[in-house]
Amino acid sequence: MTAEQIAALIKEHMPEADPVRVEGDDGVHFSALVVSGAFSGLRPVQRHQRVYAALGERMGGEIHALALETLTPEEWAARCPAG
Repeated sequence: MTAEQIAALIKEHMPEADPVRVEGDDGVHFSALVVSGAFSGLRPVQRHQRVYAALGERMGGEIHALALETLTPEEWAARCPAG
């Protein structure tokens, strides 16, 4: 799999997520940043489970490892203020 394919799968199953950034150049180890309002009120493990659900059986198969950073839009804005 490519980083672009993983990002597309996440966006397909989580259309409200923006941005979705995925990196990884060996085809099996990736890192991703996913920002979604759907994460509001969820613990980190619950946020990760939502992303894993979007990737389905590819996790542990085509995708050997995925390091996730999951943020709400408010958390993202606080980290990266405009200006």
